[in-house]
Amino acid sequence: MAEPPKGFIIAAPSSGSGKTIAALGLLSAIRKKGLRVAPAKAGPDYIDPGFHRLAAGRASVNLDPWAMSPEMLCSVLSRAAAGADIIVIEGVMGLFDGAAGGAGSTADLAKALGLPVILVLDAAAQAQSAAAVAHGFRTFDPEVDVAGVIATRIAGVRHRALIEDALAKCAIPFFGAIGRDPALTVPSRHLGLVQATELAAIESVIEKAAEAVTAGVDLDHVQAAAKPVPQGGDAVPLPPLGQRIAVAQDRAFSFHYQHLIDGWQRASAEILPFSPLADEPPSAGADAVFLPGGYPELHAAALSEASAFRKGMLKAADDGALIYGECGGYMVLGESLADADGRTHPMLGLLSHSTSFAERKLSLGYRALKPNGKNAFKSELRGHEFHYSLMSVDGSDTPLFSAKDAVGKTLGPMGGQRGNVMGSYAHIIAASL
Repeated sequence: MAEPPKGFIIAAPSSGSGKTIAALGLLSAIRKKGLRVAPAKAGPDYIDPGFHRLAAGRASVNLDPWAMSPEMLCSVLSRAAAGADIIVIEGVMGLFDGAAGGAGSTADLAKALGLPVILVLDAAAQAQSAAAVAHGFRTFDPEVDVAGVIATRIAGVRHRALIEDALAKCAIPFFGAIGRDPALTVPSRHLGLVQATELAAIESVIEKAAEAVTAGVDLDHVQAAAKPVPQGGDAVPLPPLGQRIAVAQDRAFSFHYQHLIDGWQRASAEILPFSPLADEPPSAGADAVFLPGGYPELHAAALSEASAFRKGMLKAADDGALIYGECGGYMVLGESLADADGRTHPMLGLLSHSTSFAERKLSLGYRALKPNGKNAFKSELRGHEFHYSLMSVDGSDTPLFSAKDAVGKTLGPMGGQRGNVMGSYAHIIAASL
């Protein structure tokens, strides 16, 4: 019987420490050694998994301990790691950062899965003090196994030696370092990193990250720190929306969770991709249409002019197909969308609200969602909200959800539903625990 794959988690004291570059470099470098490597991302993130896919050569999944039960986490993880030798999980924010009490944090995930953490430290403005930071993170919660350190933005051999010696005095393993290199950066925009498919040079960035990791990190030491991945069952995170589900997939609609799509397919649903930006309608045989989130505000004019897409969506609604949009998809289901320059573009008009990106306000956080009335969702859900657009017209549709935040504070009604059309700003992660 083959041994189960092993894994570890890449974490950091804070965002911006270099953990994405470290994760990409490790994924690619381990793959170049001839090992089968699988990627995953902690928390509700759509951008990093796209980079992971390029580096590892296989899809990345999200693992969220706030939204997923321990059984579901193990199920999603074990399926993602199937056939791999090792799985590399990139953390989110700082190691202990999450909702109230650290719920949903990378540390929370490490404890739930029993996997070790490799701490990525930005050493650009420190030397021996990096060891004090590592010591604090290693001892803050004894249940979190901080297996060792990778230092980033190292100035040279002497800088590296100072950090390595200081860590040795604390008995903290030093796995290596990544030097300062302006090429090891990825552009950003209002929702975080630019999508992998938009960057012509991303393969070069990944290649440079792999070279940096191979040159400066002891890969054998890193692999030896990995522990067996827990094996899970067959939990389906969310029942499928239909038997044949048309899913919008292009640069405007790229924010979907892989674990949901995989779960729908395991429940015998057929996934039918289509591209609204290419003016494609949903499949005529679909009994459900899913418009995920993404960046519709960047493509509002093209979406407004996509006549075949519009006709196909209106026909699907008239034919009784279940139509569901979340975040960007919800914006497109409304009457209109105002872009960053204040230009208003007609949208599908299947729901009565309108949205605007001309005036930005951040809405961010976990959401506990209780479906209102009769709709496709039969149980409470866990999700996440992250957008800068505003409702310019609330609309008159029946609210889809009653929402609460991560600590149980009532946020009021969210989204809208009209007949077989429904949507909201929330990205659903899984059915409630």
